[in-house]
Amino acid sequence: MEHIDRPTLDRGDHRDAVTHLVDHLQRGLDAADADTYDRTFADDILWGSPKGQVLQGFAPLNAIHRAQLGSSTPVAPASAFEVAQASSPTDDVVIAQIRRRAIDGGFSEMAMYVLVRHDGRWWVAAGQNTPLTDTLPTTVR
Repeated sequence: MEHIDRPTLDRGDHRDAVTHLVDHLQRGLDAADADTYDRTFADDILWGSPKGQVLQGFAPLNAIHRAQLGSSTPVAPASAFEVAQASSPTDDVVIAQIRRRAIDGGFSEMAMYVLVRHDGRWWVAAGQNTPLTDTLPTTVR
């Protein structure tokens, strides 16, 4: 294998950005309030659902979250958000993996968020959700 000098990118300064995001996600889910849940999302956010669907833009994503959180059978059960890991490759970018674990079992997921500081404020530029499961698909030959 060819030797490549690989840089270490994490500058380690990400606590405030990630804490702020987790706080909004938790408060929004607990209150079934999509506007609080999505408060830190940029207008041109890129988003991937746990089922592989993709979209771009705050308005369509917020509409989906309003429908999901406002229904009589919410998509996400009572849950706790926790930071799995985070890295800050530049002073104005944070990449975080945040787990949403259902408190009484049920659908849980891991999400990767890309946060970008713009005019002194942290915004979510992209997110990708993946269901948590103990079963992986079989390998196709």
